Amino acid sequence: MRRLFAIWVTKFLIFAGKIIGKKGSSTPGTFSLKICPDILTYLSSQIKKDIIVVCGTNGKTTTNNLLNSMICASGNKTVCNNIGANMLPGVVTAFVNSANIFGKVNADYACIEIDEISAAKVFEHFKPSYIVITNFFRDQLDRYGEIDIILGFLNKAVNMCERAKLVVNGDDPLAVTFAQKSGKEFYSFGVSQDVGIALKETKEGRFCMFCGEELEYDYYHYSQLGNYKCKKCGFVRPKIDFDAINVNLDNGISFDVADKHFNVKYRGFYNIYNILAAYSVSKLVNVDVNNIDNVLNEYKPQIGRMQEFNINGKQVIFNLSKNPAGFNQAISTVLGDKRKKSIVTVINDRGQDGKDISWIWDVDFERFKDVNASKFYASGIRHNDVAVRFKYAELCNFEDVEGVREAIIKGLQEDIEVLYVLVNYTALFSTENILKDLEGTK
Repeated sequence: MRRLFAIWVTKFLIFAGKIIGKKGSSTPGTFSLKICPDILTYLSSQIKKDIIVVCGTNGKTTTNNLLNSMICASGNKTVCNNIGANMLPGVVTAFVNSANIFGKVNADYACIEIDEISAAKVFEHFKPSYIVITNFFRDQLDRYGEIDIILGFLNKAVNMCERAKLVVNGDDPLAVTFAQKSGKEFYSFGVSQDVGIALKETKEGRFCMFCGEELEYDYYHYSQLGNYKCKKCGFVRPKIDFDAINVNLDNGISFDVADKHFNVKYRGFYNIYNILAAYSVSKLVNVDVNNIDNVLNEYKPQIGRMQEFNINGKQVIFNLSKNPAGFNQAISTVLGDKRKKSIVTVINDRGQDGKDISWIWDVDFERFKDVNASKFYASGIRHNDVAVRFKYAELCNFEDVEGVREAIIKGLQEDIEVLYVLVNYTALFSTENILKDLEGTK
């Protein structure tokens, strides 16, 4: 009865949250755990085939949701926390939401995005069959600290899962080192050609984690991702199991993996990794991927993943950019768009963002000087800091506007074809509401 009561209360809270305009993705799970601490253990045990977990700094939500779409397209039923609520309460909410009022879950697979620090808490309730690691970058310094702290948390979690197999980004020496040190069976995905997009940016994994020697690269893609080797101890990029070649970034993304050709309209090189990771797991769990082209063409990105709006006849592209690697990739995407534009950058420093925003000095805002831009707007709680960063980047045409709505309206009033709005985490939902309101779709 306690389990049933927990499910009923949680379902009511999910419904009530949606009625009042909330996402209903985490808080209901908190109440569920208080009522019945083993509710997640009970519900997850009903998954018929595999539980797949996606971890890593950037790309978790897109990878997880693409994977979920691919598995569903093959006729399977899934549990998925597709809104991105990736801590224990959010995972509980996803499972309860998928259960019926009698506590029964009719699902073949579970596709679950999990925050690296929360993984060990979640794995107390279930053990995944596959753990995907997208990449490791610095993120939210006062919450996570440096990368070795993140690796420590995730290593503890992975060690709890005796039979789990890892699926890692083979272009990331940190992810590969983690997989090799774990002693677990692992598969890799990567891009085995120099596509000519390397930046002079801060690299997280400059040094070999086995011997401390600085890694040598044949080429970079971005940050520490690329074709690397250590001449001292012999650590080297592994043979890639799911390898992207013939990459073309003109007018979207196209590439080949073995005998499969991909051609999608997504923006951003990093989306190749998201697609590769999802495709890799789909192949490993032997689901039918014949409909994958339809899945990719019909897939609608979650909030703030190059999300598009049309306001007064002008396109607005809205993107979450919460750390240096993410921001630098967003800047690359903006540079690839030759239309005349304005850019709004919104930085907050609430708890989920991290109070320490010194990372903005590792973002290559200097490259904005090469953008065909009418004006740049520094906005959000830390708008003054962004304005200072713009000044040191020698951007002459910037304006300091604290209010996000005001900054967006001013940007749209410029003689432009497209407005880019780049935000960090706690500005995500409020900015989306502003854009929906201005578009008239709220």
